[in-house]
Amino acid sequence: MKINKITAFAATFLALGFWTACSAPKQESSEEETMVEEVVEETPVESNTVVDIAVGSPDHTTLVAAVQAAGLVETLSGDGPFTVFAPTNAAFEALPAGTVEDLLKPENKETLTGILTFHVVSGNVMSGDLSDGQEVTTLNGQTLTVSISEGKVMIGGATVVAADLAGSNGVVHVIDTVLLPE
Repeated sequence: MKINKITAFAATFLALGFWTACSAPKQESSEEETMVEEVVEETPVESNTVVDIAVGSPDHTTLVAAVQAAGLVETLSGDGPFTVFAPTNAAFEALPAGTVEDLLKPENKETLTGILTFHVVSGNVMSGDLSDGQEVTTLNGQTLTVSISEGKVMIGGATVVAADLAGSNGVVHVIDTVLLPE
């Protein structure tokens, strides 16, 4: 009889433990879900501006350095929309020796800004929006002419090598030449 009482006590203890164990995860789960929901609500939406696109590209480190030196990061990270014709590192390397280094000097900030804003058009201009002979006005006030021939798109003499890299505040088209304003 003593064994039956011990068995009954053990069975009750196990049943109580089992019931508690089964009930606890539901409560933890809902607390966990609430915590996850709170984290999701508090996590800011990551931006993907035209500047972020350039920063994320190993082929645009020179362009990023130039945008920083010109003080244009905040502007080009703004609302926009902007269309950026982004020269590659190779395009900058094709300039005469010492050109990039000179442009990055603080005393040449105005000239650098003029060159960089010559690569930016206001608006969200996708490649399909461009037409042969079209002229687009850049942020520095000068115009660039679009030419399209045999599927090759050129802007101001530079070939578009990658198009329609969409960002949250515009679009980037990668070009193979640095455009120099008059």
